[in-house]
Amino acid sequence: MKLNALTTLAQVADFLSGTQPVTFSVLSTKEECYQWIHANLLRFEYLTLSKPHKGLVCRYLEKVSGYSRQQLTRLIHQYRQTGHVIRCQRTVQGFARRYTEEDIRLLAAMDARHDTPCGPALKKLCERAWQLFGEAEYERLSAISIGHLYNLRKAPQYRQQRHHVEKTRPTRSSLGERRKPQPEGQPGFLRIDTVQQGDWDKQKGVDHINAVDEVTQFQVVCTMEKISEAYLIPALEQLLAAFPFPIRGFHSDNGSEYINGRVARLLGKLLIDFTKSRARQTNDNALAESKNGAVVRKLFGHAHIPQRWAPLINVFNREHLNPYLNFHRPCFFPEIRMDQKGKVRKIYRYERMMTPYDKLKSLPQATHYLKPTVTFEILDVTAHQLSDNQAADRLQQARQRLFTTIHDRTQNAG
Repeated sequence: MKLNALTTLAQVADFLSGTQPVTFSVLSTKEECYQWIHANLLRFEYLTLSKPHKGLVCRYLEKVSGYSRQQLTRLIHQYRQTGHVIRCQRTVQGFARRYTEEDIRLLAAMDARHDTPCGPALKKLCERAWQLFGEAEYERLSAISIGHLYNLRKAPQYRQQRHHVEKTRPTRSSLGERRKPQPEGQPGFLRIDTVQQGDWDKQKGVDHINAVDEVTQFQVVCTMEKISEAYLIPALEQLLAAFPFPIRGFHSDNGSEYINGRVARLLGKLLIDFTKSRARQTNDNALAESKNGAVVRKLFGHAHIPQRWAPLINVFNREHLNPYLNFHRPCFFPEIRMDQKGKVRKIYRYERMMTPYDKLKSLPQATHYLKPTVTFEILDVTAHQLSDNQAADRLQQARQRLFTTIHDRTQNAG
């Protein structure tokens, strides 16, 4: 590049600040650009300048040449050492190949012979073949690194001789915090799980969502046609609205039906803490799983129920099952004790057995936990409207009508 109008450092400073008018032309080759850099280092006597003036010249060369600061530093170092700035292009022919196609074929044959062992085991087999049994063709492979052994398994020559299929590796999800909830005696921390209602001739049945409050064991069961966003989000909205207290925590296992963006956005909009089970901690979601067997499976069984009956089952849940579970079905509540060794133990005493609604009322300052539109006077009407036996009879009669309807209509449709 030619900027002959710049002859002093003051003019260079004005040029960098944008106040000096200069006409220049772009040179087409790197050799000419290197010559221009060399000429300007000579013109401004770069080696004799003070440190601030050297920085000024470097910024000028960087702006006009387009080279990075690191590249200019290397060129200036070359000028300082030799007195010249000369382009020294180096053409790299590539690394020398250590392992031949024959080695790759030997490796594929070894994998086929030993059913694809892990990398360290395969390397050990190559070492034994050369050192212990004197098989000279394995001499180079005996010194291979384990990392490069996996690279050779991806080579085209290897794949032509033998296909290697790797299992799908799970991907970590950043949604939800992997920890155990700590409700500290407050209701509103749900444990949730999904129960699948049998398969028939490769056809999925309905899915039940079972949500249980950790402190009061208030339980709500919703049924949907299938696990998909179109059905799951409305079911969760209905489920969260069915509890008489605000929901503060939502804990599930690591199933993708809950660990996804739509559920996370729904819970985030409602300011609900989203947690998921930890690895190797089988009891993190034990409360919901125990209710799956004691309530959902006992009531609906394991038989296939076609998906089209989900709305009818959901009406049964809302009108009969959920009121019975929360107002008329007693549950054990643990008493936490610590032994002499500091281990926490849970004791289930008969005296502490009560319904989830009675447990909610027994909490200190229980009215503070209710939703603004819910009072204990309203809930007492539902709790005392029927006796426990009457509610159980109505539940059994409604279940019988439900199963009869499903069976008769399914038979007629077939």
